[in-house]
Amino acid sequence: MTGTGPAEALTAEALTAEAGPAGARPTLVLVFQRAGLPWVFEAAERAGIDLVLVPRPDEEVRADRLPPGVVELLPLDPDGDRAGALELLRARHAARPFQGITTLYDPMVPFVAEAAELLGLPGIGHDTALGAQDKRLMRERLAAAGLNVPGFVRIEGPDPEPGLAAAGRLGFPVVVKPAHGYSSLGVTRADSPAALRDVVAEVRRVCAEKLDDPAAALVVEEYLDGPEFAVESLAYGGEVRVLSVGYKGEPVGPYFEESVYRAPDTLPAAVREAVVREVTAAHAALGIGEGPTHTELRLRGGHTPYLLEMGARIGGSGASHYVASHVSGTDLAAEALRIAVGGAPSSSAAGGLAAPVGAAANYIVPCGGHGRITAVHGLDEVRADPRVDHVVQMLFPGDVVRPYPDFTGYPAFVLSRHDSPAEAAEFHARLERTVRVEYAGTGGE
Repeated sequence: MTGTGPAEALTAEALTAEAGPAGARPTLVLVFQRAGLPWVFEAAERAGIDLVLVPRPDEEVRADRLPPGVVELLPLDPDGDRAGALELLRARHAARPFQGITTLYDPMVPFVAEAAELLGLPGIGHDTALGAQDKRLMRERLAAAGLNVPGFVRIEGPDPEPGLAAAGRLGFPVVVKPAHGYSSLGVTRADSPAALRDVVAEVRRVCAEKLDDPAAALVVEEYLDGPEFAVESLAYGGEVRVLSVGYKGEPVGPYFEESVYRAPDTLPAAVREAVVREVTAAHAALGIGEGPTHTELRLRGGHTPYLLEMGARIGGSGASHYVASHVSGTDLAAEALRIAVGGAPSSSAAGGLAAPVGAAANYIVPCGGHGRITAVHGLDEVRADPRVDHVVQMLFPGDVVRPYPDFTGYPAFVLSRHDSPAEAAEFHARLERTVRVEYAGTGGE
C-alpha cells in the first residue's frame, strides 16, 4: 500500500535539497520497527516525514491499519537474503527516491548503514556501524583510544579451546556475550574457568537457535562491579549532546535481565562529568558523529565509567526517546529522524549534558521465570495511575518464555513521569511488589 500525506512545512529549518522539491515531505525507510511501539511513528508526524515501514518478519502489519506516519509497507528479508533486500531498496529508490533509511533494531544497524552507502543517503557508514554493533570491534576501538575497557578475549571459529585458554587468564568472574547479540540474549556470568567452559557451550547453543550461528563469535570480558547506567545522546556535525543519564540497577548475574530505568541520575557531579566525558570520547573513538546513540555502562567501584555497549540508534525500540525527551525537553526521536533524512536538528547542537527539566522512568517488567504464561498481574492498576503515560505489553497469556540465557522478550514496559528520581524509585518499588507474571504450574508464585 502506498500513499502520501498533505504537503506541509517541515519542522526542522534545514532539510537539504535532497529532501525533494520545495514543500515536499521527505520519505524515510524505517527497518524492523515494531508497529505497537508508538514513539518513532508519532515523531515522524511531528517532524513532517513520511515513513516506509519494513515490517519485522515476526509481526503482521495490516495495510489498512498502518501506524502513524507510515505511508507504505516494503517487505524485505535482510537476514535471509541481504543482497536481494539491497536490490529491492535500490529499485524502490530509483523508482521513487527516498531521503533516508534508519532502524532502532540493533542487529539491523550495519545493514541500514550499508544500504545508505549504496544509495548515497545520510548515514554513519558501514565500518562505523560494525564498530558499534560488533562487541569485539567496539572493545578494540575503545581500548585503542585509551578509554576504560575491561580485560577481554575473543572466542571465534568452531574450536573454542584457544579462546578458552586465553579467557582463563582473565580475572574472574567474567561475562560471556555474543559479539553480535542484542538485549540480554546469551549474556551470562561465569565465576571460574571450569564454569566458563559450560557457559560458552550454553551461549553457543542459544546462538545456534536464535541467531542461526552454531559457531557464533563471543566476547569474554571481566565482570564489572558497580551500578549500571544508560546514556541517551544525539550527535550532529561531530558534536555530542548528552540528553540524559539514567540509573539501570545493579544486576549481578548469572543472567542480566533488565528491570528499571530512571532518569535523571543522582550521581555526584564529578562522577556524572566523568560519564559524559567517557561517552563523548567513545563517540569519537567509534566514529559516530551523526544521529542518536544509546549507551550502557557500569561505574566500576561506583565511580569509574566503563562502556558495556554503544548502539548507533535510539534505545529500547523507541522507549529511550520517552525517557530522554521528558528529562531533557528535546524531542529525541523527531530530531533523529530529521538527521536521518539529511536535515539539521531544530534544537541546540551544543555538546555536553543537557540540563534536566523533568524526571521519567521505564519499569521493564521482568519475566521472573519461564514457561507458558497464564496471567500478567497488576497492569490494569498501573494503567490507572496518572503518572503513567504508556503501558506497552509485549507478552501475553499463552506465550512461552524460554529460560535464560535465551531471550524471549520483555513482558511489558511501564513508562511514567515523576516529580523527582526519588519518587520514580518509590513507584518502581511498588511495581516490583504488585506486577508479576504467572506461569502454568507455578501456582502464581
